[in-house]
Amino acid sequence: MKNYDVVIVGAGPGGIFCAYELEKLDPSLKIAVFESGNRLEKRHCPIDGDKIKSCIKCPVCAIMSGFGGAGAFSDGKYNITNDFGGTLYEHIGKEKALELMHYVDTINCAHGGAETKMYSTAGTDLKKVCLQNKLKLLDAQVRHLGTDVNYTVLENIFAELEPKVDFFFRTPVESVEKTENGYVVRYQESGQPAEASCRECVISVGRSGSKWMEQLCRNMGIETHSNRVDIGVRVELPAVIFSALTDELYESKITYRTEVYEDNVRTFCMNPRGVVVNENTNGIVTVNGHSYNDPALHTENTNFALLVSKHFSEPFEDSNGYGESIARLSNMLGGGVILQRFGDLIRGRRTNWKRVEESTTRPTLQATPGDLSLVLPKRILDDIVEMIYALDKIAPGTANDDTLLYGVEVKFYNMEVAIDENLETAHKGLYVIGDGSGVTHSLSHASASGVYVARKIAEV
Repeated sequence: MKNYDVVIVGAGPGGIFCAYELEKLDPSLKIAVFESGNRLEKRHCPIDGDKIKSCIKCPVCAIMSGFGGAGAFSDGKYNITNDFGGTLYEHIGKEKALELMHYVDTINCAHGGAETKMYSTAGTDLKKVCLQNKLKLLDAQVRHLGTDVNYTVLENIFAELEPKVDFFFRTPVESVEKTENGYVVRYQESGQPAEASCRECVISVGRSGSKWMEQLCRNMGIETHSNRVDIGVRVELPAVIFSALTDELYESKITYRTEVYEDNVRTFCMNPRGVVVNENTNGIVTVNGHSYNDPALHTENTNFALLVSKHFSEPFEDSNGYGESIARLSNMLGGGVILQRFGDLIRGRRTNWKRVEESTTRPTLQATPGDLSLVLPKRILDDIVEMIYALDKIAPGTANDDTLLYGVEVKFYNMEVAIDENLETAHKGLYVIGDGSGVTHSLSHASASGVYVARKIAEV
């Protein structure tokens, strides 16, 4: 059995920043990080657009798992705000949450992100324009690293950590069990059962580890609460249409309360001059978006998600299961992601290749032309259509016929794990951080939670 002071399960943003801060505060600590995916340089999606054009459902998704977590190949947006991205502030306080997010930003800048731009909604006239059109622009500072610089930052952090921390890649943890002196982590090594003991254990498995997290909580009697699921589409349109917002703010988080159902719809993960991509979550292919800092990698399009939140209670509480069933239907009809022109959706007809080729908006993802009305529930689709017309008032052209919609986009949130003000479960020394906790939903919040727990452990 290997013996450690601290074992971290998961090498996403939470796990990385926890290990970084622990090593900085107490270099004498013996730390191990277990990760189901690969090292950063070995994370390669097989989709090449030529021989392999769509997701082949690899056993371990290179986009979702590995060093850097699901955020490694994101567009590297660190939103410094309590208005969205999670509810970390409910546990540690708003001032502390913001302080930690700013601290994370200094680390990113010190490891290669210093030349990137920090955007802010402070003082913008766009807030007034949004309010005049029944939209609300949320407050935030945004550091946009870009997929390329984000990768460089992760490379540099890993190079600093690797000599000091034991990393176990392609090593999914099977179970965590409480002992008299701490915890035992069980896993497979070279096909043989293996164990590692530790005094403190930090769980940071991200959204892709949701099912594993559910099982752990059942096994250890940890209380959980159902969380929401976000369902919608990814919109792609010419970058010039949204340039007034993206040039000033880059990431604009806009919410809208629909008139028909009074549901809340929001923009999410805006990628100016970016690309639309596939992602695989538990074998389900959904859609996402990336963008780059390097102008040479820019496209002519901007993409962003429009999402509707659904939160279920009695008698049905499986919000993620609901989202999965919709995504599986999309996969069944389209073999993966479905693409539809907005004009075709409004006219009630399926998009075909001829209409895609004639479109003035050229798709950046090879997806199957189809009909999203056969996949998304009417209420959700009505909400999205109403939101597109609302956005058209502040960014004319959003509701053009050739605006492209990719579906489905689903954001799965882990059930919220019962943790205290230290982000510690009812079992002393067992912490849950990052998106796996159901408390954080963003790179900045997840990273901040890792720093916070590291400091708590260092105090013990």
